[in-house]
Amino acid sequence: MNLLNLESVSKAFDIRPLLDGVSLGVAQGERIGVVGRNGDGKSTLLKIMAGTLEPDEGRVAKSNAVHIGILSQADNAAAGATIREVVLGDLPVHEWASNSRIREVLQGLFDGHSDDLLDRKFHSLSGGERRRVNLAKLLVSDLDLILLDEPTNHLDVEGVAWLASHLKSRIGLSVVVITHDRWFLDEISDQIWEVVGGKVLEYEGGYSAFVLSKAERSRQSSVEDSKRNMLIRKELAWLRRGAPARTSKPKFRIDAANTLIANEPPPRNEAELLNFAANRLGNTVYELHQATIKAGDLELLEKIYWNIGPGDRIGIVGVNGAGKTTLMKVLNGEGKVFAGKLVTGVTVKAAYLSQHLEELDPTWRVLEAVEKVANRVQLGNGKELSASQLCERLGFNKDQQWTPVGDLSGGERRRLQLTRLLMDSPNVLLLDEPTNDFDVETLTALEDLLDSFGGSLLVISHDRYFLERVCDTFVGLVGDKSLRDLPRGIDEYLELRRSTLSSSNKESGAKKESSILEQKALKKEIARIEKQMERRLARINEISSELNSVTADHNKLIELHTEQENLQREYEELETTWLELNVS
Repeated sequence: MNLLNLESVSKAFDIRPLLDGVSLGVAQGERIGVVGRNGDGKSTLLKIMAGTLEPDEGRVAKSNAVHIGILSQADNAAAGATIREVVLGDLPVHEWASNSRIREVLQGLFDGHSDDLLDRKFHSLSGGERRRVNLAKLLVSDLDLILLDEPTNHLDVEGVAWLASHLKSRIGLSVVVITHDRWFLDEISDQIWEVVGGKVLEYEGGYSAFVLSKAERSRQSSVEDSKRNMLIRKELAWLRRGAPARTSKPKFRIDAANTLIANEPPPRNEAELLNFAANRLGNTVYELHQATIKAGDLELLEKIYWNIGPGDRIGIVGVNGAGKTTLMKVLNGEGKVFAGKLVTGVTVKAAYLSQHLEELDPTWRVLEAVEKVANRVQLGNGKELSASQLCERLGFNKDQQWTPVGDLSGGERRRLQLTRLLMDSPNVLLLDEPTNDFDVETLTALEDLLDSFGGSLLVISHDRYFLERVCDTFVGLVGDKSLRDLPRGIDEYLELRRSTLSSSNKESGAKKESSILEQKALKKEIARIEKQMERRLARINEISSELNSVTADHNKLIELHTEQENLQREYEELETTWLELNVS
């Protein structure tokens, strides 16, 4: 049964058509990933589906009984609202605390549900925290269809894995999600919609199946698309040799697509790049010896030894607050080791892409801002690009290169910042969340560019696909002040985190474990408290009715108000006790 249908929907802004005669539907239980270039209409499509934006032509048909929720990229909450009020509304504590789904969502997105957490003011939160709150509100609600616009932004690798697992477990829930996170797309989607040229093209399967299908189409297309086809073939070669392709529902000729890339080499020539990096960097890049690293008075890493060599391509994963960004800043010379020492190679020329955007003259044109750094960049092995060619590789076409910097979006400014860094011909790249606000096509182009980077590369990212695509080795920070090698990559990190949490829970559970008799006594006590709560709530409601009939009797009013206040206080105390007993 289709929950929602778009019939010949068109939408344009100014004279630019974003959607042109689009017809499609969402059935119960379907999970659909939406991809396409930034600005091509993905968010517009979701807003029209949600009913928050009217189409210029066509109609949106949906059942009266269907309940739809949308996570947009804009924050919304009443002034002064707390996390509790945004996520749970006026739901009593004993109701939400006994709901396993609500507890799972709060644990998965916030690592708990303490009063200190839930009573924080929404408008005091960071942008990433607000997104988590709005996502939690959707996930705890009883909805038939959830529309998600970049839900993985501001989630770490562990959070993205949790969200994928949670959505897959919600049988019957329909999901339409816009995301540049290709691992997430592959994990949850059974369909892909590509928004391109005002149309929405539909593909069966997840992201890997989408790439296979595009490769088959490229095999039959004209030479005019040769550059794009080359990137598709290269990504398909990566999927076959690297991450396993999830092709559970392909409706195309896989054999033909595989034939297309049968002779494609690996995405990068590791031996050639290592040789080039060694010539540029010598034997030493960074060495940490028994290093202790702090953020203020907080000790993040203790007595770590780490050797980063020429040509190493290392992905850094870890829990929030464990010190990933601080570690990268120390390597870049923006911080110091508290104890031990850092050795930096004399030939190191590092470029650091931070999470904060560089301030540039808003009157500069994009190409001008890049040419302020250099006119040409050496990629290695005799390859070089002009400033204009590098801009184009990272998504700035000829026309966009003349856009004033002040008119760029946040994602475009980030692309410009990365372009300027690469233009300076560094031999070490330190990238902190480089994929934020990039569309899938730009990410593919960036990966292709990094394939020819002849130097050392360190990447912090929550985008698992990007990490596995550009990095060869991984290290993890799990919050215990150590830096762990991860020979099996991100899977090993997630296993390590689950093991750590499980051990912690078992240890905590062992302390709370009671005998069978104690458990029975606990249940009996909970039932007794529930009855007391019911009696007090019933009496509070009776008093509310009585107050309306004794308005002329001043003494009686005072007596009833006093009784009601005492009962309300007793009810809240009982509710607190009930909650403590249920979570113990």
